[in-house]
Amino acid sequence: MALTSGRKVGPYEIVAPLGAGGMGEVYRARDTKLGRDVALKLLPPLFTEDADRVARFKREAQLLASLNHPHIGAIYGFEDADNVPALVLELVEGDTLYDRVHRSPLPLTEALAFAQQIADALDAAHRAGIIHRDLKPSNIKITPDGVVKVLDFGLAKALAAEGSSSNMSKSPTITVGATIMGAILGTAAYMSPEQARGQPVDKRTDIWAFGCVLFDMLTGTSAFGRETVTDTIVAVVGAEPDWKSLPADTPVSIRRLLTRCLQKDARRRLNDIADARIEIEDAMATPAEAAPGPTPRRWSPAAISALSLGIATPSSCSGWCATSSEGRRRGHRRPIFASHVSRIFPASRSLRPFHRTASLWR
Repeated sequence: MALTSGRKVGPYEIVAPLGAGGMGEVYRARDTKLGRDVALKLLPPLFTEDADRVARFKREAQLLASLNHPHIGAIYGFEDADNVPALVLELVEGDTLYDRVHRSPLPLTEALAFAQQIADALDAAHRAGIIHRDLKPSNIKITPDGVVKVLDFGLAKALAAEGSSSNMSKSPTITVGATIMGAILGTAAYMSPEQARGQPVDKRTDIWAFGCVLFDMLTGTSAFGRETVTDTIVAVVGAEPDWKSLPADTPVSIRRLLTRCLQKDARRRLNDIADARIEIEDAMATPAEAAPGPTPRRWSPAAISALSLGIATPSSCSGWCATSSEGRRRGHRRPIFASHVSRIFPASRSLRPFHRTASLWR
Protein backbone atom coordinates (compact mmCIF):
# COMPACT_ATOMS: atom_id res chain seq x y z
CA MET A 1 0.00 0.00 0.00
CA ALA A 2 1.78 3.13 -1.24
CA LEU A 3 1.44 6.28 0.83
CA THR A 4 1.66 9.77 -0.61
CA SER A 5 3.48 12.73 0.86
CA GLY A 6 1.41 14.48 3.50
CA ARG A 7 -0.55 11.36 4.48
CA LYS A 8 -0.71 10.83 8.25
CA VAL A 9 -0.32 7.55 10.10
CA GLY A 10 -1.16 8.42 13.69
CA PRO A 11 1.12 11.31 14.66
CA TYR A 12 3.50 10.58 11.77
CA GLU A 13 3.30 12.56 8.55
CA ILE A 14 4.70 10.90 5.44
CA VAL A 15 7.50 12.94 3.83
CA ALA A 16 8.94 10.70 1.10
CA PRO A 17 9.49 7.01 0.26
CA LEU A 18 12.87 5.56 1.22
CA GLY A 19 12.70 2.06 -0.19
CA ALA A 20 10.63 -1.02 -0.83
CA GLY A 21 11.16 -4.74 -0.83
CA GLY A 22 9.49 -8.07 -0.48
CA MET A 23 8.69 -7.47 3.19
CA GLY A 24 7.26 -3.97 3.17
CA GLU A 25 7.78 -0.32 2.35
CA VAL A 26 9.82 2.28 4.22
CA TYR A 27 9.07 6.00 4.36
CA ARG A 28 10.66 9.06 5.84
CA ALA A 29 8.07 10.53 8.18
CA ARG A 30 7.81 13.46 10.53
CA ASP A 31 6.88 12.88 14.16
CA THR A 32 4.54 15.81 14.69
CA LYS A 33 4.57 15.37 18.47
CA LEU A 34 8.32 15.29 19.05
CA GLY A 35 9.39 17.25 15.99
CA ARG A 36 11.83 14.68 14.61
CA ASP A 37 12.14 12.61 11.45
CA VAL A 38 11.74 8.84 11.71
CA ALA A 39 11.62 5.85 9.40
CA LEU A 40 8.17 4.32 9.10
CA LYS A 41 8.16 0.71 7.96
CA LEU A 42 4.77 -0.51 6.68
CA LEU A 43 4.21 -4.21 7.14
CA PRO A 44 2.99 -6.26 4.16
CA PRO A 45 -0.68 -7.28 3.82
CA LEU A 46 0.25 -10.98 3.99
CA PHE A 47 1.47 -10.31 7.51
CA THR A 48 -1.28 -7.95 8.67
CA GLU A 49 -4.10 -10.27 7.64
CA ASP A 50 -3.08 -12.69 10.42
CA ALA A 51 -4.22 -11.25 13.76
CA ASP A 52 -2.17 -13.74 15.77
CA ARG A 53 1.01 -12.77 13.95
CA VAL A 54 0.30 -9.08 14.51
CA ALA A 55 -0.16 -9.67 18.24
CA ARG A 56 3.04 -11.71 18.45
CA PHE A 57 4.91 -9.10 16.46
CA LYS A 58 3.87 -6.41 18.93
CA ARG A 59 5.33 -8.49 21.75
CA GLU A 60 8.56 -9.03 19.84
CA ALA A 61 8.74 -5.32 18.96
CA GLN A 62 8.57 -4.44 22.66
CA LEU A 63 11.55 -6.70 23.35
CA LEU A 64 13.50 -5.26 20.39
CA ALA A 65 12.74 -1.73 21.55
CA SER A 66 14.64 -2.51 24.76
CA LEU A 67 17.90 -2.60 22.80
CA ASN A 68 19.75 0.66 23.44
CA HIS A 69 23.16 0.71 21.80
CA PRO A 70 25.08 3.27 19.73
CA HIS A 71 25.53 0.80 16.86
CA ILE A 72 21.96 -0.54 16.74
CA GLY A 73 19.18 1.26 14.91
CA ALA A 74 16.50 1.91 17.51
CA ILE A 75 12.88 0.78 17.34
CA TYR A 76 10.69 3.54 18.76
CA GLY A 77 7.37 1.77 18.67
CA PHE A 78 4.52 0.17 16.76
CA GLU A 79 1.79 2.18 15.08
CA ASP A 80 -1.45 0.74 13.70
CA ALA A 81 -3.64 3.82 13.25
CA ASP A 82 -6.15 3.80 10.36
CA ASN A 83 -5.49 0.08 9.79
CA VAL A 84 -1.94 0.86 8.63
CA PRO A 85 0.34 -1.28 10.85
CA ALA A 86 3.88 0.08 10.84
CA LEU A 87 7.10 0.03 12.79
CA VAL A 88 8.51 3.37 13.92
CA LEU A 89 12.28 3.21 13.52
CA GLU A 90 15.27 5.47 14.02
CA LEU A 91 16.03 7.30 10.77
CA VAL A 92 19.68 6.64 9.96
CA GLU A 93 21.23 8.87 7.33
CA GLY A 94 24.03 7.63 5.08
CA ASP A 95 24.85 4.77 2.73
CA THR A 96 24.25 1.12 3.38
CA LEU A 97 27.34 -1.04 3.71
CA TYR A 98 26.16 -2.73 0.51
CA ASP A 99 26.47 0.59 -1.33
CA ARG A 100 29.98 1.16 0.03
CA VAL A 101 31.26 -2.32 -0.79
CA HIS A 102 29.58 -2.30 -4.20
CA ARG A 103 31.72 0.69 -5.21
CA SER A 104 35.03 -0.95 -4.20
CA PRO A 105 36.59 -3.10 -1.47
CA LEU A 106 37.25 -1.19 1.73
CA PRO A 107 40.78 -0.40 2.93
CA LEU A 108 41.87 -2.79 5.66
CA THR A 109 41.78 -0.20 8.45
CA GLU A 110 38.27 0.95 7.48
CA ALA A 111 36.96 -2.61 7.11
CA LEU A 112 38.27 -3.57 10.55
CA ALA A 113 36.82 -0.41 12.12
CA PHE A 114 33.37 -1.19 10.68
CA ALA A 115 33.66 -4.87 11.66
CA GLN A 116 34.53 -3.92 15.23
CA GLN A 117 31.37 -1.81 15.50
CA ILE A 118 29.19 -4.53 13.94
CA ALA A 119 30.59 -7.11 16.36
CA ASP A 120 29.96 -4.72 19.26
CA ALA A 121 26.31 -4.37 18.22
CA LEU A 122 25.86 -8.14 17.86
CA ASP A 123 27.50 -8.73 21.24
CA ALA A 124 25.06 -6.34 22.94
CA ALA A 125 22.07 -8.00 21.28
CA HIS A 126 23.25 -11.53 22.03
CA ARG A 127 23.74 -10.66 25.70
CA ALA A 128 20.11 -9.47 25.68
CA GLY A 129 19.04 -12.81 24.19
CA ILE A 130 18.26 -11.33 20.74
CA ILE A 131 19.55 -12.85 17.49
CA HIS A 132 19.52 -10.81 14.30
CA ARG A 133 18.99 -13.75 11.90
CA ASP A 134 19.26 -11.55 8.79
CA LEU A 135 22.59 -9.72 9.06
CA LYS A 136 23.85 -8.52 5.67
CA PRO A 137 25.35 -5.35 4.13
CA SER A 138 21.96 -3.94 3.14
CA ASN A 139 20.89 -4.07 6.81
CA ILE A 140 23.92 -2.05 7.92
CA LYS A 141 24.08 1.72 7.54
CA ILE A 142 27.19 3.91 7.70
CA THR A 143 26.53 7.47 8.82
CA PRO A 144 28.45 10.38 7.28
CA ASP A 145 30.58 10.38 10.46
CA GLY A 146 31.59 6.74 9.91
CA VAL A 147 29.37 5.31 12.63
CA VAL A 148 27.88 1.87 11.99
CA LYS A 149 24.19 1.25 12.65
CA VAL A 150 22.85 -2.30 12.37
CA LEU A 151 19.17 -2.30 11.38
CA ASP A 152 16.25 -4.75 11.57
CA PHE A 153 17.47 -6.64 14.62
CA GLY A 154 15.31 -9.67 15.29
CA LEU A 155 12.71 -8.83 12.65
CA ALA A 156 13.28 -12.10 10.80
CA LYS A 157 11.98 -13.95 13.83
CA ALA A 158 9.25 -11.41 14.55
CA LEU A 159 7.90 -11.53 11.01
CA ALA A 160 8.00 -15.32 10.70
CA ALA A 161 4.84 -17.31 11.26
CA GLU A 162 4.57 -19.18 14.54
CA GLY A 163 6.42 -22.48 14.27
CA SER A 164 7.73 -21.77 10.77
CA SER A 165 11.18 -22.83 9.69
CA SER A 166 13.93 -20.48 8.57
CA ASN A 167 12.39 -19.62 5.20
CA MET A 168 14.62 -17.17 3.32
CA SER A 169 11.64 -15.69 1.46
CA LYS A 170 10.31 -14.35 4.78
CA SER A 171 13.50 -12.53 5.68
CA PRO A 172 12.99 -8.76 5.65
CA THR A 173 15.07 -6.87 3.15
CA ILE A 174 14.66 -3.20 2.29
CA THR A 175 16.73 -1.87 -0.58
CA VAL A 176 15.86 0.99 -2.89
CA GLY A 177 14.50 -0.37 -6.13
CA ALA A 178 15.06 -3.99 -5.13
CA THR A 179 12.98 -6.74 -6.65
CA ILE A 180 11.74 -9.60 -4.50
CA MET A 181 14.16 -11.95 -6.23
CA GLY A 182 17.02 -9.56 -5.55
CA ALA A 183 16.03 -9.40 -1.90
CA ILE A 184 15.99 -13.19 -1.65
CA LEU A 185 19.40 -13.46 -3.29
CA GLY A 186 20.80 -10.85 -0.93
CA THR A 187 19.54 -12.83 2.03
CA ALA A 188 20.49 -16.31 0.82
CA ALA A 189 24.16 -15.36 0.41
CA TYR A 190 24.41 -14.62 4.13
CA MET A 191 22.39 -17.54 5.48
CA SER A 192 24.22 -20.00 7.66
CA PRO A 193 24.20 -23.65 6.53
CA GLU A 194 21.78 -24.51 9.33
CA GLN A 195 19.43 -21.75 8.17
CA ALA A 196 19.60 -22.98 4.61
CA ARG A 197 18.65 -26.47 5.81
CA GLY A 198 15.70 -25.13 7.83
CA GLN A 199 17.25 -26.20 11.13
CA PRO A 200 16.97 -24.32 14.44
CA VAL A 201 19.42 -21.45 14.77
CA ASP A 202 21.16 -19.65 17.62
CA LYS A 203 23.63 -16.78 17.90
CA ARG A 204 26.18 -18.70 15.83
CA THR A 205 24.07 -18.02 12.73
CA ASP A 206 24.85 -14.30 13.27
CA ILE A 207 28.54 -15.16 13.62
CA TRP A 208 28.44 -16.89 10.21
CA ALA A 209 26.76 -13.85 8.65
CA PHE A 210 29.32 -11.59 10.32
CA GLY A 211 32.11 -13.59 8.67
CA CYS A 212 30.39 -13.20 5.30
CA VAL A 213 30.07 -9.44 5.80
CA LEU A 214 33.73 -9.08 6.81
CA PHE A 215 34.78 -11.10 3.76
CA ASP A 216 32.68 -8.78 1.58
CA MET A 217 34.31 -5.67 3.00
CA LEU A 218 37.83 -6.97 2.47
CA THR A 219 37.38 -8.42 -1.02
CA GLY A 220 34.48 -6.50 -2.55
CA THR A 221 32.83 -9.81 -3.47
CA SER A 222 30.35 -12.14 -1.80
CA ALA A 223 31.80 -15.25 -0.21
CA PHE A 224 28.92 -17.45 -1.40
CA GLY A 225 26.76 -15.33 -3.72
CA ARG A 226 25.96 -16.98 -7.05
CA GLU A 227 23.68 -16.19 -9.98
CA THR A 228 20.66 -18.14 -8.73
CA VAL A 229 19.12 -18.89 -5.36
CA THR A 230 19.77 -22.61 -5.84
CA ASP A 231 23.44 -22.11 -6.69
CA THR A 232 23.83 -19.74 -3.73
CA ILE A 233 22.34 -22.23 -1.28
CA VAL A 234 24.54 -24.99 -2.70
CA ALA A 235 27.60 -22.80 -2.18
CA VAL A 236 26.58 -21.94 1.38
CA VAL A 237 26.17 -25.60 2.27
CA GLY A 238 29.10 -27.09 0.36
CA ALA A 239 31.59 -24.58 -1.08
CA GLU A 240 34.53 -22.68 0.39
CA PRO A 241 35.12 -18.95 -0.10
CA ASP A 242 37.88 -17.88 -2.46
CA TRP A 243 40.46 -17.33 0.26
CA LYS A 244 43.03 -16.18 -2.31
CA SER A 245 40.93 -13.09 -2.99
CA LEU A 246 41.75 -11.65 0.45
CA PRO A 247 44.16 -8.70 0.23
CA ALA A 248 47.81 -9.51 0.78
CA ASP A 249 47.97 -7.21 3.82
CA THR A 250 45.20 -9.06 5.67
CA PRO A 251 46.68 -10.01 9.07
CA VAL A 252 47.05 -13.69 9.86
CA SER A 253 44.79 -13.23 12.90
CA ILE A 254 41.97 -11.87 10.71
CA ARG A 255 42.35 -14.72 8.21
CA ARG A 256 42.11 -17.16 11.09
CA LEU A 257 39.05 -15.34 12.44
CA LEU A 258 37.31 -15.61 9.07
CA THR A 259 37.92 -19.35 8.86
CA ARG A 260 36.48 -19.80 12.36
CA CYS A 261 33.40 -17.69 11.61
CA LEU A 262 32.72 -19.55 8.36
CA GLN A 263 32.91 -23.09 9.69
CA LYS A 264 29.94 -24.93 8.17
CA ASP A 265 29.58 -27.10 11.25
CA ALA A 266 28.15 -24.74 13.88
CA ARG A 267 29.81 -26.83 16.61
CA ARG A 268 33.24 -25.87 15.22
CA ARG A 269 32.32 -22.25 14.59
CA LEU A 270 33.39 -19.34 16.76
CA ASN A 271 31.07 -19.52 19.74
CA ASP A 272 30.90 -15.90 20.85
CA ILE A 273 30.99 -12.70 18.77
CA ALA A 274 32.76 -10.94 21.66
CA ASP A 275 35.83 -13.04 20.83
CA ALA A 276 35.69 -11.72 17.26
CA ARG A 277 35.50 -8.15 18.53
CA ILE A 278 38.54 -8.66 20.75
CA GLU A 279 40.51 -10.26 17.90
CA ILE A 280 39.72 -7.32 15.64
CA GLU A 281 40.62 -4.76 18.31
CA ASP A 282 43.97 -6.51 18.83
CA ALA A 283 44.64 -6.50 15.09
CA MET A 284 43.81 -2.78 14.92
CA ALA A 285 46.13 -2.02 17.83
CA THR A 286 49.06 -4.02 16.47
CA PRO A 287 51.29 -1.98 14.12
CA ALA A 288 52.32 -3.50 10.84
CA GLU A 289 55.49 -5.53 11.10
CA ALA A 290 58.54 -3.66 9.86
CA ALA A 291 60.45 -5.07 6.93
CA PRO A 292 63.52 -7.02 8.08
CA GLY A 293 66.67 -4.89 8.06
CA PRO A 294 70.29 -5.91 7.48
CA THR A 295 71.80 -8.43 9.84
CA PRO A 296 73.79 -6.59 12.55
CA ARG A 297 77.56 -7.18 12.83
CA ARG A 298 78.52 -9.76 15.39
CA TRP A 299 81.23 -8.66 17.82
CA SER A 300 83.42 -10.99 19.78
CA PRO A 301 83.36 -10.74 23.58
CA ALA A 302 86.92 -9.40 23.56
CA ALA A 303 86.05 -6.64 21.12
CA ILE A 304 82.93 -5.71 23.12
CA SER A 305 85.02 -5.47 26.29
CA ALA A 306 87.57 -3.30 24.55
CA LEU A 307 84.87 -0.98 23.24
CA SER A 308 83.23 -0.66 26.64
CA LEU A 309 86.55 0.19 28.32
CA GLY A 310 87.73 2.50 25.58
CA ILE A 311 91.09 0.68 25.17
CA ALA A 312 92.71 -1.59 22.64
CA THR A 313 94.80 -4.61 23.47
CA PRO A 314 96.66 -7.03 21.21
CA SER A 315 94.24 -9.82 22.09
CA SER A 316 91.12 -7.73 21.50
CA CYS A 317 92.28 -6.44 18.13
CA SER A 318 93.30 -9.76 16.70
CA GLY A 319 92.86 -9.55 12.96
CA TRP A 320 92.74 -5.74 13.16
CA CYS A 321 96.44 -5.15 13.86
CA ALA A 322 99.41 -5.12 11.52
CA THR A 323 103.12 -5.28 12.23
CA SER A 324 105.14 -2.38 10.87
CA SER A 325 108.68 -2.90 9.58
CA GLU A 326 110.04 -0.81 12.44
CA GLY A 327 107.92 -2.69 14.90
CA ARG A 328 109.14 -6.03 13.60
CA ARG A 329 112.77 -4.95 14.18
CA ARG A 330 111.89 -3.83 17.73
CA GLY A 331 109.51 -6.70 18.42
CA HIS A 332 106.56 -4.36 18.83
CA ARG A 333 103.19 -4.44 17.10
CA ARG A 334 101.53 -1.31 15.76
CA PRO A 335 97.80 -1.34 16.44
CA ILE A 336 95.60 0.04 13.70
CA PHE A 337 92.44 -0.94 15.54
CA ALA A 338 91.45 2.66 16.25
CA SER A 339 91.58 3.70 12.63
CA HIS A 340 89.34 0.81 11.59
CA VAL A 341 86.82 1.55 14.34
CA SER A 342 86.82 5.24 13.43
CA ARG A 343 85.75 4.34 9.92
CA ILE A 344 82.86 2.27 11.30
CA PHE A 345 81.80 4.75 14.02
CA PRO A 346 83.12 8.13 12.81
CA ALA A 347 80.86 10.18 15.15
CA SER A 348 81.60 8.29 18.34
CA ARG A 349 83.26 10.47 20.96
CA SER A 350 83.91 7.40 23.12
CA LEU A 351 86.54 6.20 20.63
CA ARG A 352 88.96 9.06 21.34
CA PRO A 353 90.95 6.96 23.88
CA PHE A 354 91.78 4.58 21.01
CA HIS A 355 93.73 7.31 19.23
CA ARG A 356 95.69 8.11 22.38
CA THR A 357 96.29 4.42 23.02
CA ALA A 358 97.41 3.87 19.44
CA SER A 359 100.07 6.57 19.77
CA LEU A 360 101.61 4.67 22.67
CA TRP A 361 102.04 1.60 20.51
CA ARG A 362 104.02 3.32 17.76
